[in-house]
Amino acid sequence: MEKYKINYKEIGAWAEVSAFAPEYHVMVHVEPRGEKFAGQYERILKAGDLLMQEPDFEGSAVVFKRYFVSDATNQRPDMKSEAGYGVSLIQQPPLDGSKIAMWLYIVKGGKLTIENGCNVLEHNGYRHIYKMGMHEHNGDSAAQTESLLLDYEETLARFNATLEFNCIRTWFFVRDVDIQYAGMVKARRKNFVEQGLTTKTHYIASTGIGGLPADTRSIIQLGTYALTGHERSQVKFLYAPEYLNPTYEYGVTFERGTAVEYGDRAGIYISGTASIDNKGNVLFIGDIEKQTLRMLENVDALLKEAESGFQDVAQIIVYLRDINDYQIVKQIFDERFPDIPKVITLAPVCRPTWLIEMECIAVAERKNDGVRKW
Repeated sequence: MEKYKINYKEIGAWAEVSAFAPEYHVMVHVEPRGEKFAGQYERILKAGDLLMQEPDFEGSAVVFKRYFVSDATNQRPDMKSEAGYGVSLIQQPPLDGSKIAMWLYIVKGGKLTIENGCNVLEHNGYRHIYKMGMHEHNGDSAAQTESLLLDYEETLARFNATLEFNCIRTWFFVRDVDIQYAGMVKARRKNFVEQGLTTKTHYIASTGIGGLPADTRSIIQLGTYALTGHERSQVKFLYAPEYLNPTYEYGVTFERGTAVEYGDRAGIYISGTASIDNKGNVLFIGDIEKQTLRMLENVDALLKEAESGFQDVAQIIVYLRDINDYQIVKQIFDERFPDIPKVITLAPVCRPTWLIEMECIAVAERKNDGVRKW
């Protein structure tokens, strides 16, 4: 995997790129410059436009993007309406002093269409289906979660797909996570049982994290990635039991990670991971440095189970509960992973004693005979 940075000094922006052609993950950042949100937003859009004009990205398309912003409700009116359903906006302020950061997933080749309210990438017989930014207005966190999942399952059915077989990754952003997370967990568990997802089958790689939708009536915002055209044998679930316990032991229903094996690569999706041991205990309460290091050990164990490692990681999102922990965490990540595209945001983790959580996506080289390439 190739990793590099592109600086757009004239507009005070830069892009961190990871490339395993034809896939690219990019984190775009802007200098704060003491200006209003609109100015930073225009600069990050300009950086995105300049990026797509680079030779490496000729003939490519943005499959999905996520904006991390500092005040979603007040900033959303300043943002342009973008075509497609692969766009999400969530209030998880970047902690570098800016008001906005942007994650882009870009693919060169294939056919990108909008179908059934989803961004659909068709490539080599596979269909990669993204639906981002789903939210609901009515009810409590449980009711909104139930409604969102039912709507999503109806969407999957239009692709002759199911949650159990085809959904690879979900993101649940929860307003006031310390209070509302329990309702989301309860409704998700109930829905999963109805869909054939149990402790005896499997769950779905996921992050459930604090984040504010722009619509103040929305408690839950959902993002999803599903795949069709694959065989069940291509999907492997990651556990790292020497480091982590099964999530159902403390009442939640997601996989620690999922790897999808193709002929030429594996796409590895590591769920939100924190400082926890294989008994489900939070480790190093109150110590941000030790929690960060244990979290990285856990992620490393999951990657190794997928026959991968941090050298294959294409992007990282870090979530912090306390803004004052930023400099310590930034130093650790800059020293260990200076070239991996990443963003560090303010977003409370689902347990109050967890100070930090991270997720990542890796792309590892493979030579899987008899399996279609990506």
